[in-house]
Amino acid sequence: MNTIKFCQNILQQKPVDWEPILRNNLSQPICNVDLVITVGGQPFHDDSVPVVGVNSDPTQIEEVEQFSNEFDANRSTGHLCAATVNNFQQVLDDILEGRKVPSKLSRISVHVKSHLLSTYALNDILIAHPCPATLSRFSFK
Repeated sequence: MNTIKFCQNILQQKPVDWEPILRNNLSQPICNVDLVITVGGQPFHDDSVPVVGVNSDPTQIEEVEQFSNEFDANRSTGHLCAATVNNFQQVLDDILEGRKVPSKLSRISVHVKSHLLSTYALNDILIAHPCPATLSRFSFK
């Protein structure tokens, strides 16, 4: 939540129109916008919309070194994120001023019972039964 508030404060200072949308409130992919900024996860968006990912909980090297004997101190690698709170304002400025441009990434398509789903994943897919106690069978190709 702190990262979301931080990004919103930066956006309020910029000459852009923006609207916060919680993932739980999305029933259709985001489309017809110039840019999606996603904090802490993958957006549900149209493939034609550029995305800036903000890693809301990046792993800190010093924490891994300090706590690795006690527990797995690795958190989010944010491999596909362009920003954290440390550089979000600079990344946003670079985008708004044309110094950074989007790069194309391949997406993952999913077929369920030979039916292609209409949305694509970026780097991972959760496959789960709606009832966690139910036996599930999966076949991957």
